[in-house]
Amino acid sequence: MLNCFKQIRLLILPVAIVVLIFESGATSLAQSTNASPTSTPAPGASPAPATVASPSPASSSQAPSIEDRVASLEAYINNTDGTKTLPGVPGPGHNAWMMTASALVLFMTLPGLALFYGGLVRRKNVLSVLAQCFGITGLVAILWWAFGYSLVFGKSFNNFFYGGSEHFFLAGVTSAPNTDYAYWVSENVYAMYQMMFAIITPALIVGAIAERMKYWALMLFMTCWMFAVYFPMAHMVWGITGLMNGIWNANSSIKAIDFAGGTVVHMTSGWSSLILCLMLGPRLGFRKEPMPPHSMVLCMVGTSMLWVGWYGFNAGSAVGADVIAANAFMTTTLATAVGAFTWAIMEKLIRGKASVLGYCSGAVAGLVVITPACGFVNSTGAVIIGVLAAVVPYFAVSVLKAALGYDDALDTFGIHATGGTLGALMTGILATKEVNANLKDPLLSSLFFSQVEAVIVTLVLSVVATFIISFILKVIIGLRASPDIETAGLDLAEHGEEAYTS
Repeated sequence: MLNCFKQIRLLILPVAIVVLIFESGATSLAQSTNASPTSTPAPGASPAPATVASPSPASSSQAPSIEDRVASLEAYINNTDGTKTLPGVPGPGHNAWMMTASALVLFMTLPGLALFYGGLVRRKNVLSVLAQCFGITGLVAILWWAFGYSLVFGKSFNNFFYGGSEHFFLAGVTSAPNTDYAYWVSENVYAMYQMMFAIITPALIVGAIAERMKYWALMLFMTCWMFAVYFPMAHMVWGITGLMNGIWNANSSIKAIDFAGGTVVHMTSGWSSLILCLMLGPRLGFRKEPMPPHSMVLCMVGTSMLWVGWYGFNAGSAVGADVIAANAFMTTTLATAVGAFTWAIMEKLIRGKASVLGYCSGAVAGLVVITPACGFVNSTGAVIIGVLAAVVPYFAVSVLKAALGYDDALDTFGIHATGGTLGALMTGILATKEVNANLKDPLLSSLFFSQVEAVIVTLVLSVVATFIISFILKVIIGLRASPDIETAGLDLAEHGEEAYTS
């Protein structure tokens, strides 16, 4: 009997401990549920302050207490600061989401953007577009590994425009989190996630200069453009010492916000694409002969892939699987669907028919305009943005382009420049702290004017740098394919292949 009693006591003891831990954790989590939600920031921003009291770190000779462990679990669930108890430990759930989001953003470029643009060009130039997207992917991956990540997210230079040199060749980038940007996501995962943004941004420019620019001239242009435009812009907006990182850099000169890339991605690529297509001049036969898309099926498939991949782009920009990511998922869906439907309604009212190209254009426009706002606005704000995303780019594509006569072949400027600019401004109007508690009243009180300043800086940098780069390259090596090659198509001349043999 005595042995039985001892065995029963041994069984009861661990059960009692588990119950105590559960009750303690449940109480803490219940308190956290009633608190205002916080999140790790948009790409490149510093993490939110913890909403829970962080216990003192355990000494090297003392194991963490039960309270420490429960606090760390709570911080992990809420995606807040648990580093005092578990320094340098990534969270598997947040890491898993960010690896998935990284794959989704790469999916946007390959194959999403490649098929979207490939379907819109003439059949003799399909492979040139696919090769340009593939080439940019490889080129930017090399630049990002060698210099880009450090120039954007380092801080040793301690200035507003470039980060630092401490992470050149990804030195020191390990599976431990970089707590300037995320508490529970490995820095190597975060670096790869950000690399996908760096890849798709210059690839968007391809749409404006399609069917006429030399392949290797484009690769050289993109190399220079990344250093002159993308790296400094990404640091200014998302870097911990950036000029326009309004929430997370207390010393920033411009208190602007950009959740997932309205200025960094869409404005830079869109305004740069306008300058580059003007430097190239229009395609042979522009406005004199029809140049319809060769495959609306490919265009629609590519658009659908972009929409799916964009969830990694926007919801992934919360840098964790948290409440802000959930909000970004919802607002992205609403704005995109509303944008596509509104564009189609406008086509029906103005032209008498709603086209598949119209649905695709409206969906992409909705995705573009919601991007900087998705983690800061509510569902009603997303619907408003969806309507405006159709109306403003529609007139940019159908009226402004025709009036000014520039050959933006696939409407990169019309959708990404105007959409990105519109999104940045609407973020300043519709952002609310009820959605994202990282937005404080002093920032919100002057946010629209800060957004205007950020738009001006982005526009000036993109236009001036692109003009200088393209002018120099035009003088030295030439930008444009010869008339004979352009007439025959870039596929055979540049790549020795044809997309279709019959």
